[in-house]
Amino acid sequence: MLGNLIGGFVVILIGVNLLPTVASEVRGAQGNATGIGVGNNLSGAAITITGLIPLFFALGILSAGIALTAQGLRAAGMLGV
Repeated sequence: MLGNLIGGFVVILIGVNLLPTVASEVRGAQGNATGIGVGNNLSGAAITITGLIPLFFALGILSAGIALTAQGLRAAGMLGV
């Protein structure tokens, strides 16, 4: 159980630290698509969908935290499922 807790916290810590990098890279890809940078490899709806990548990355980190909490509560006998 302790190994799972440590592993979960490591996943959350790494994910939170990578979130600004992911957001800046997405912004860079969108900037390239709008002609600010070099190359135009995204257009239209692809720019919008690419803009959602940081949101889904953050939701993945959030789900890891919820799973970690549920696992800890289940091991303590406080969650009956």
